[in-house]
Amino acid sequence: MFESRRSRVATLAACATLLLATSACGDDKPDEASAQQVRLYGTDGNMLNSYPAELKERASLVDGMKGTTPLVPLPDDFKGRLRAVNPALTDYVYSAETYDAVVIAVLAAQLAGSTDPAAITKQIVAVTNDGQRCEDPASCLALARNGQDIEYRGVSLTRAGFTDKGEPATASYATLTFDGQQINDGKTEFVGAGIESAASTKTPPRPKKQRPGGAADQEPLVLGGLLPKTGDLAIAYPPMAAGAALAIKEINAAGGALGKPVTWLDGDDGTNPAVAKATVAKHVTDGVSVIIGAGGSGISRAVLPDVVQAGKILFSPSNTDSSLTDVDDQGLYFRTAPPDSLQGRALADVILRDGSQKIVIVARKDSYGEGLQGTVRDELEKAGIANDRLKLLTYEPPADAKAAPVDFSGGAKEIKAFGADAVLIIGFGESAQVIRGLADAGVQIRQ
Repeated sequence: MFESRRSRVATLAACATLLLATSACGDDKPDEASAQQVRLYGTDGNMLNSYPAELKERASLVDGMKGTTPLVPLPDDFKGRLRAVNPALTDYVYSAETYDAVVIAVLAAQLAGSTDPAAITKQIVAVTNDGQRCEDPASCLALARNGQDIEYRGVSLTRAGFTDKGEPATASYATLTFDGQQINDGKTEFVGAGIESAASTKTPPRPKKQRPGGAADQEPLVLGGLLPKTGDLAIAYPPMAAGAALAIKEINAAGGALGKPVTWLDGDDGTNPAVAKATVAKHVTDGVSVIIGAGGSGISRAVLPDVVQAGKILFSPSNTDSSLTDVDDQGLYFRTAPPDSLQGRALADVILRDGSQKIVIVARKDSYGEGLQGTVRDELEKAGIANDRLKLLTYEPPADAKAAPVDFSGGAKEIKAFGADAVLIIGFGESAQVIRGLADAGVQIRQ
């Protein structure tokens, strides 16, 4: 009798201990500790220090979120020069690419000896390949004015020049991590991608030496901005605007182009085709030769026919949709941002390194979101993730700032039922509603 009672007490004690740890022993309902946890991943449109503010009082949900963005290790000197332009700057995403786009466009005009877009296009790829290497506007402009072919290596363009298609042959990606509600620079890792031999080897027209006193018969070179001052991508505007402003400032301090200061006309793409088209039309009327933008790939695709019809140049610092490589552009479209065929591999690697096995890829429904979504899926499948362990979801981004926010409640329930352990979110500022939807559906976000 004594032995039996002692055995029973021991059994009850063991059960009580197990109950505290796992909610077992007669109650098979899991508690929060045993629920499936999900890691969050993001891309260049949401891996920004300004992104948590989109979640307002629930900003802590991004803690631990990882993602990738096209980014090189930025020199402290460059960051300091950007902050001199905008002391409130907190992010640097696409600042270097915007700076380089402006510099390359101006150097191409100087080499062409003309503000005519048709002449400038013939020099843009050449500016980055097979000439006298230079790394800042002042030294590059000095060479170009003397009729010297140049090879510009700037802040974002460091390893190789442009391909024949007018985009970087190589790229650098950064893996970013939110630590609390800020990206922890100490955890940032960089990885290279692309092939240097893919850079163009075509011989450009002979550079034109600047006449003494400049080109008196030429109007000043005018560049127009088509950057996301408003709309879903507005969170990326400050660093892009700072990059453009810094480039114009340093170019004009070095004497401008064709003997005259370069003019910059600001303009908003609104992350909206209608807004962007109106801006393009105004730039055409105002005599802009090169339009710097748009911010989003889908916006560039929407306005490109208008740009081509007007015979202008569209030069984006942030378009990454791979399909734009072969878009019908009549040779008038260029970009300093690398295509997502390269970013997809970097993203897949980040996700797989964490051991994720059931992965959901959520994308905004446009050429950027769906294009990158498909690329990441392909890379994950190549790495051995079976099709039935991958789930693709999309959402309609708001038409404009006044539209109702994204309702992702249905998608969040699908993710919870799927039992995902990783969710990649491909979007801009509006994608914060996806994270809210996950939390509201009871999905445990790992931090």
